[in-house]
Amino acid sequence: MIVVEDVHKHFGGFHAVDGATLTIETGSITGLVGPNGAGKTTLFNVIAGVLEPTSGRVIMDGEDITGLPPHELFSRGLLRTFQIAHEFSSMTVRENLMMVPGDQSGEALWNAWFARHRIASEERALARKADEVLEFLTIDHLSDEKAGNLSGGQKKLLELGRTMMVDAKVVFLDEVGAGVNRTLLNTIGDAIQRLNTERGYTFCMIEHDMDFIGRLCDPVIVMAEGHVLAKGTIDEIKANEQVIEAYLGTGLKNKAATA
Repeated sequence: MIVVEDVHKHFGGFHAVDGATLTIETGSITGLVGPNGAGKTTLFNVIAGVLEPTSGRVIMDGEDITGLPPHELFSRGLLRTFQIAHEFSSMTVRENLMMVPGDQSGEALWNAWFARHRIASEERALARKADEVLEFLTIDHLSDEKAGNLSGGQKKLLELGRTMMVDAKVVFLDEVGAGVNRTLLNTIGDAIQRLNTERGYTFCMIEHDMDFIGRLCDPVIVMAEGHVLAKGTIDEIKANEQVIEAYLGTGLKNKAATA
């Protein structure tokens, strides 16, 4: 699905991404782990078109997408979520989802004057789809709640729901578990697994919770100092002395020993 070829991203003399090369296979849930400053989010931003790489290429389905802006990648089915959820806080949960699809008839002033029936029909269809998404995510009871009133975990579910309002192919999740309680984290994990197995979504996720990564991800890619250090199953990563000694410390080693 995605091939990253020798990508570099420099900010002045700082090399945030320094020759990263990796592959995200179609139909996989790929984990991307590493300490703060490893270059994970910067690499996500390069892949998702938020940042242009200093050098290197990003390939999607065999086509070079390097430097394409986010809205073009969105139309190709490449989406990303953010560590801090971006919701329209004064709108309802349902309305937040209905805002996602592009090229809606109501966006054109001419249609607002002369195609009101078409707009109303589209909005009814979008509302039905939004309700189906909310039911899938088990937060349909919140459909009329203002999005700004949601908990952190519920906002992460809403972010995931946005990807379901369009034909997503690959979704990049940036610390979907950050600040989320364990119950909601399990709900999010269940939704990711179902989207992967039932709807064919490909995921790549940055996450610091190794238990969560271990539950969902195969393979797991480890980044350090802007490049890929290792790739394998969660058990292989936990047993990799280079990974442990380089930057993850004894905490991962102890966790691996007790797993």
